[in-house]
Amino acid sequence: MDGLLIGLEFSTLFRDEHALIVASVAILVTMVLALIRAVLGPTVFDRVLALNMFGTKTVLLICVVEFLMKPPRADFLDLALLYSLMNFIGMVALLRFSEYGSFRREGTGLGSNSNP
Repeated sequence: MDGLLIGLEFSTLFRDEHALIVASVAILVTMVLALIRAVLGPTVFDRVLALNMFGTKTVLLICVVEFLMKPPRADFLDLALLYSLMNFIGMVALLRFSEYGSFRREGTGLGSNSNP
């Protein structure tokens, strides 16, 4: 009876591992497609959207790789969270730069004479 339970546990673990490998390959394919879109995008906003998608898929891939590791390490989830925050801040900065041509508006910041 114990041998059957061990066999079932190994079979379930083996299937889960294969599912994570298939998921990671699918994520890598979408990352390649996002890079192609970033290169071929006709507008700046298409490129920004593709790069944002690439960053999101990178976070997802980091999480999947963490679950594939034996034993799982929580450090990778922390890195994924940090990377997602950096991706968000980078996208906001890139969109602001593409909109205004600068990272700050005129009349704001140090050295401006907006207050008499």
